[in-house]
Amino acid sequence: MEHNSEHSAHHEVVIVVFDGVQSLDVSGPLEVWAGAAHAAGSRYRVRTASLGGASVRCSSGLGLVPSVALEQVGRVDTLVVAGGEGAHHPDPVRELAGRAGRVASVCSGAFVLAHAGVLEGRRATTHWRHCERLAREFPGVEVERDPVFVRSGQVWTSAGVTSGIDLALAVVEEDLGRQVALELARMLVVFLIRPAGQAQWSTQLTTQSAERAEVRQVQHLVDADPGQGWSLAQMAERAGLSVRQFSRVFTAQVGCSPGRYVERVRVEWARRRLEQGSAPVAAIARGCGFGTDEGMRRAFVRVLGCAPSHYRERAGAGAV
Repeated sequence: MEHNSEHSAHHEVVIVVFDGVQSLDVSGPLEVWAGAAHAAGSRYRVRTASLGGASVRCSSGLGLVPSVALEQVGRVDTLVVAGGEGAHHPDPVRELAGRAGRVASVCSGAFVLAHAGVLEGRRATTHWRHCERLAREFPGVEVERDPVFVRSGQVWTSAGVTSGIDLALAVVEEDLGRQVALELARMLVVFLIRPAGQAQWSTQLTTQSAERAEVRQVQHLVDADPGQGWSLAQMAERAGLSVRQFSRVFTAQVGCSPGRYVERVRVEWARRRLEQGSAPVAAIARGCGFGTDEGMRRAFVRVLGCAPSHYRERAGAGAV
């Protein structure tokens, strides 16, 4: 255990690294906490740690020289496990997580925490490509596939790559206040603190493009103009198929039902309008095909986990 009085007043942040680590999983959060220490005069001290303190090579080929050996880390207030193809679960992580005030992961770093038992009985997320595997290998973890990051008590998990920045900004907001977090976001030229519930990807990336041209054409029509009514019967007619056949083929080829696809596209459009301007929620709801602001609110809660007004507030746009 370290008892260096010179650093006793610091909030100790330790980021676990290893061969094959994703460099942005490390540098993104690190820049946030380092920026907070500089801009706000906070007491964050950020260090990277590896097994034995050995140098590591990132998946991109970038070399990193860690600050300390995992086995020699003393006090740790916030423990962060980065992700990457080489993510593994050394015993020191289990031990450090047991005495850290806050534990977090970025991307596939969630697997390290899951192996250590930290995520058991908790909500968690990881990169969208790994969500199914995380849920399959650790049935005791409630995996949420959509959010940018998830907080379950003092355990935080984030999605892939740049979402580590969102997680770190949210931590800074909790520790030092929203204004400091907003200033950091502006300094880093990133989104002004994305809500945790914001989907990891756009609708076009969450779903597949249908193989059948007539079904794919319906997708394109919905993407281009979600404000239309787009009933199941209308979409089936555009595809030249019966309602039953269209619903079956669409779901099989796209990966979700036609109604679910339309809802996701509408939420995507409405989300962008909330981010970019100050139009009334009711007007956005009508323009995006929800009909009423209550219909839009219900869709936002289902897809993003928060109401449109809260989404706009977190996005830093003026509410109306």
